[in-house]
Amino acid sequence: MTTVKVTGATRLYAIIGDPIAQVRSPEVFTDRFAAAGIGAVLIPAHVPVDRFDTVVPGLMQLGNLDGLLVTIPFKARMVSFASRLGPAAKCIGAVNALRREADGSWTGDMFDGAGFVRAMERKGALIHGRRVLLFGAGGAGSAIAYELAKAGVAAIAIADPDVGRADALTQTLRDAFPSCDVAGSSNPMGADMIVNASPVGMRMGDELPGDIGPLRADTLVGDVIVSDSPTPLIQHALRTGCTHVTGRDMHSGQVEALIGFFAPASAPLTTTQRVS
Repeated sequence: MTTVKVTGATRLYAIIGDPIAQVRSPEVFTDRFAAAGIGAVLIPAHVPVDRFDTVVPGLMQLGNLDGLLVTIPFKARMVSFASRLGPAAKCIGAVNALRREADGSWTGDMFDGAGFVRAMERKGALIHGRRVLLFGAGGAGSAIAYELAKAGVAAIAIADPDVGRADALTQTLRDAFPSCDVAGSSNPMGADMIVNASPVGMRMGDELPGDIGPLRADTLVGDVIVSDSPTPLIQHALRTGCTHVTGRDMHSGQVEALIGFFAPASAPLTTTQRVS
């Protein structure tokens, strides 16, 4: 761990969410900032849902705040605070990072999906041509679906208790990726990739996120939940011998991209340019 010296000139980044105690980002990013010679720290900021509209505008007025990470449940609500969006965020209507530019404006983008795909690729997994069953159509699920479609999966079936949200994501992906067969709320025949992007697995006693059908050893499994022990879905994958990625794997997969996005020397994003 790199020693971090905090002074009056230290720049601030914050991760906002409700709850926030479970996040690992403050330690990870503060160490990475120090290693990169960036005089900054990332702090956790608990923003209660019912005070979001009051707290966030005030937080963003801090003169020494250079960026924000965004976690549950604010990824869609933070879009309105961005002056411009990268293509992933623009497509799915959610962000998990915002950067203050030199002129005081804010650039937002979404890295959850890129982190997930990168984590899978680090495991040696072949994603192209897969048939995906995705649980969760929120910010993380939308980002993962976007990046999987971009990576060339053949089909994505989206399951979410909020049918309207699942249908909206289905239509968004169909418009953006016409060659990908996107359907709502059903298990595609022969699904060979299962992804949990829902909150199921976060609490003690949670079971599987839904009916995943039988797993084969060549099925890819991913779960966005960050936990100290394997989630029920990851436990099932371990028993079956499936290649899998956890929430921690996904988080690690996007760290480099986010450091580059936040670095003061980075060029500003436009709506047609994306840091990856």
